[in-house]
Amino acid sequence: MNLDLRGLTPAPVTPFTRDLEVDYDALASLTRWYASIPGITGLVYLGHAGEGTYLTPEEQVRVIEVAVENAGDVPVIAGITGEGDKVAGLEAKRAADAGARAGLLYPSHGWLRFGYQKGAPQERYRIVHEESGLPLILFQYPDATKASYDLATQLEIGAQPGVFATKNGVRNMRRWDTEIPVLRQELPDLQILSCHDEYLLHTIFDVDGLLVGYGGIAPELLIEFIAAGKSKDYPEARRIHDTLLPVTKNVYHRGSHMEGTVALKLALVERGKLEHAAVRPPLLPLAPEAQGEISLALKHAGII
Repeated sequence: MNLDLRGLTPAPVTPFTRDLEVDYDALASLTRWYASIPGITGLVYLGHAGEGTYLTPEEQVRVIEVAVENAGDVPVIAGITGEGDKVAGLEAKRAADAGARAGLLYPSHGWLRFGYQKGAPQERYRIVHEESGLPLILFQYPDATKASYDLATQLEIGAQPGVFATKNGVRNMRRWDTEIPVLRQELPDLQILSCHDEYLLHTIFDVDGLLVGYGGIAPELLIEFIAAGKSKDYPEARRIHDTLLPVTKNVYHRGSHMEGTVALKLALVERGKLEHAAVRPPLLPLAPEAQGEISLALKHAGII
């Protein structure tokens, strides 16, 4: 049975101890907090925000197991990032065996630089679904990369057995405005989820829900944001957007989008959900002043 993600699906960070081992106790506590919030429809672990590619296969499996043990009725979804299709299929099978209810399938990372052969993305989704049995979410990468699927490819993947949703992060609003209506018309059962953490106002009126790392630090406001978008209440959506803007700037308007993961952890420290913001290399800590800047932004938004 396909999952219903028509709400907020955060992509949680992976907490580490100060010596950079996975902190499973902190992960369990964080998961229980998310699961207690009405309006959260799923949790995606092992993605970009979760430093999934920095974990060993054994750690990846244990992260899913701990999440499942603590998420209650909230479905746990695994980021599937393996480079080759066979490798990704085995990764998805391990996640399914650990209790994951679905998979968010990343493009083969070689495509980011070199592009993909016609038909290769469709084959990747077929192989991973058949290998694991997991329902899959189509992950649309930014237009600035060579791993961003054209509309025809999206339509073909979305029509495949086992694909039930799309996480769209194209970050080109011209493409968003022209492609999303076609996806809606041609694939009416495909759940459309925005992952435009920094462009939520533009996309909030077109989506069934949000699948965002941002949901890990501001779930309460993002659930209100989704409701405003679904009711076409632009003034309310604009109010929430403006309330969150200082947080958005301090988390996602930094030098690299990768720094957003570190900023998310700093925000969770400010919220009292993590003790510290340790990240694994190649991620590095932010400048010392970042903690204070993020704290002020969260206070401005009324989050703390």
